[in-house]
Amino acid sequence: MNLALRMLDRTGLLAVIVVFWAIFVVFADGFLNRVTIFGLSRTVAVTAVIGLSQMVVLGIGQMNLAVGAIGGMIGVFTGWLMQSVGLPVWAAVIVALLFAAFVGWVNGIIITKTGINSFIVTLGMASVITGLVFILTKAEAFRDLPDAYTSFGKVPWVELGWLELSPLIFIAVAIAIVMALVYKRTTFGRWMLATGANPRAAELSGVPVNFVVQATHALSGLLAGAAGIMIVSRLGSALPSIGENWLLPSFAAPIVGGTLLSGGAVAVFGTLLGALLIESVSVGLTLMNVPSFWIQLFIGLVLLLAVLIDRARTVAVARGQRGVRQTPAGATSG
Repeated sequence: MNLALRMLDRTGLLAVIVVFWAIFVVFADGFLNRVTIFGLSRTVAVTAVIGLSQMVVLGIGQMNLAVGAIGGMIGVFTGWLMQSVGLPVWAAVIVALLFAAFVGWVNGIIITKTGINSFIVTLGMASVITGLVFILTKAEAFRDLPDAYTSFGKVPWVELGWLELSPLIFIAVAIAIVMALVYKRTTFGRWMLATGANPRAAELSGVPVNFVVQATHALSGLLAGAAGIMIVSRLGSALPSIGENWLLPSFAAPIVGGTLLSGGAVAVFGTLLGALLIESVSVGLTLMNVPSFWIQLFIGLVLLLAVLIDRARTVAVARGQRGVRQTPAGATSG
């Protein structure tokens, strides 16, 4: 039942994307030209990784409102490591990702040790991080970054006719593949889903729930940091304001893609499709000269619709589970 619902969600989401693309091809001049597709591949890549960062925490039945703050901090931290400390690109990226995971782990530690809801902890941490970034940088950006790093997000890897794709989209797909394998093939992936479905039952089954919560928040921080590093490469400078508008897409992409708000089920590739839908709508409406506040309104409505669908999905799954429990021995549940 649950698998069938997820497949229906994914098929329906693909259909919605196809419909919007058809509309924009007709009414939005230049939607399928090389520049637009290349720009879309860059924005979808970052939004997808932002969504994956939120998805892993939603999977354990919690949330991370510090996704944007962590991503912005790590973007600036990476720029500082390259420009002021002089680290090579690869070393700066590794150090920044480790620091991102550490910050996420701190969130998890606070949640498990205090018992305070993840909403409150990550909301407070977001404010602390954002304030520190602006205080320490004095709102100044790091712009003198290595060409090898800044050109990475600006030069296409694939050029086939009208199709130009940024290397960032391949990084996002690679991250998604790794995450899918984590959930399908590893014990930790099963622990995360079990914790999200029923923390008490998971603990009684031997799952180290506190460790899972801490490690999942560390993973969320790592992915948020990756998104921050990617967007700095795309922009060519490390701006303190990075991450300020990440909160809405961080929830919209995974929820539209089929991740349950209540935890226990995630949709990795559905999150990629959710990111593609959100950014396609944003780009298409922009090309149609729709004001930005209307675009924000539309994306908000998409998120509200996704929440309603999520609620219907949760109710349907619960009814299916009750039906299985009530089926007499020797009978099959339809």
